[in-house]
Amino acid sequence: QVQLVESGGGLVQPGDSLRLSCVVSGRASSDYAMGWFRQAPGKDREFVAAIRWDGSGTYCADSLKDRFSISRDNAKNTVDLQMNSLKPEDTAVYYCAADSSSYVTTNFFYLRLARFMRADYWGQGTQVTVSS
Repeated sequence: QVQLVESGGGLVQPGDSLRLSCVVSGRASSDYAMGWFRQAPGKDREFVAAIRWDGSGTYCADSLKDRFSISRDNAKNTVDLQMNSLKPEDTAVYYCAADSSSYVTTNFFYLRLARFMRADYWGQGTQVTVSS
């Protein structure tokens, strides 16, 4: 059974940085394209970023790419989300997701995650609150 466990969330002030981490267990993380999503209260889940199975490609939501970045360490089975210059509107529950579709080894590794908002596995989420 594949499990994704996020960590690193918390309460921060506007302008701060925060790094979220997701640990994959039950199967090698290199089997998956990985992504981060977020959901703010009363809003739909939103795609944040995705990374190819080998880390050779990343894709980030246009509105966030100047402040957020995604990385992975397959040796540690982890995927991180670096968030800089945080704003109150970044307040949300952040979810890690894993996709094992046929897209993951292609240049369209982000397609199922970003465009179709689909994944094979989801984490339980970690809360990020940005407030002064």
